Amino acid sequence: MHARIYLSANLWFATTVMALGAFAMPRAQAADLEQLAKRVQVLEDREEIRALILAYGQAHDHRDYKMFASLFASNGEWIGGLGTAKGPDAIFALMDKSIGHHPLPEGSGTIHVLTNDQIVIDGDRASSVTKWFYLTPGDDKAPKPTFLGHYDDQFIRENGHWKFLRRQSVSDISPLRK
Repeated sequence: MHARIYLSANLWFATTVMALGAFAMPRAQAADLEQLAKRVQVLEDREEIRALILAYGQAHDHRDYKMFASLFASNGEWIGGLGTAKGPDAIFALMDKSIGHHPLPEGSGTIHVLTNDQIVIDGDRASSVTKWFYLTPGDDKAPKPTFLGHYDDQFIRENGHWKFLRRQSVSDISPLRK
């Protein structure tokens, strides 16, 4: 009788452990899927921010300052050697006045090279430091580095898309040509 009770208790214990394991398994898998979804979201956010950074350089090089300004949040701020402006309309006005809004589909002949971004995501906000150098055609038409610097950036997710909340352009070495 004792053996039967002992066997029944062991069977009950084993069945209970397996049943609890069956319940725990989906929870663990759900937690794993949730962690995976969070990791994928961070990667997608970084890629969207990288695309934003590259769109900035392309708009600048094509002198399309309407596109350039649209990359900033509604209260986004641009700070650089040309001055400071807050909001897309003011950013457009500053760039149009300083450089001129003359979209050139083939580009202006200048190139912003953007590299070594270090993007940190924090929910619907992010920050980054991006190195840049600016190439212009030299007298012999060969590309000449003109400025070297970095951007200190703050981003915000606005209406489901990443935008510049604050972009400060810092010239670390300028001018490089005479």
